[in-house]
Amino acid sequence: MAHNPVNHPARPVYRAIGGLTGLYLVAFGVLGFVEAGGGEFFAQDDTLVLGQGTNLGYSAISTVLGLVILLATLVGRNVDTAVDKFLGYGLMALGLAELAVLRTDANYLNFTVATTIVIMILGLVLLMCGMYGKVGSEEEAKAWQDARLVL
Repeated sequence: MAHNPVNHPARPVYRAIGGLTGLYLVAFGVLGFVEAGGGEFFAQDDTLVLGQGTNLGYSAISTVLGLVILLATLVGRNVDTAVDKFLGYGLMALGLAELAVLRTDANYLNFTVATTIVIMILGLVLLMCGMYGKVGSEEEAKAWQDARLVL
């Protein structure tokens, strides 16, 4: 049995927060396309959008991830929780990987320290939304509640 709550009372709030996270990623990606347009796809320069380093490659990744999150949020039915968890872990891994190569020539996504911090926060927000947004039947919610009370 999963240790995440089922039918949490704040589920609509978590779903909205997940959608806003996707919307932020789309907005950041679009602004990144505008700002870094005409440059190399993986340029390592001083292009900043919303105080974060970016290039066309990272703008494309942000836009696609944001659209996937928005689509999953619109679908709902626990698809959003699965996508939020998966992409939350993925963003955390991306943040750690980029932190490791931040000041090297391998920084292909043109991350800065601010970009890494924002990606880690977005990953944590998506994990929170994925873990508390699960919906299920009344029997599943009761089983989770009973198991929680036994501990």
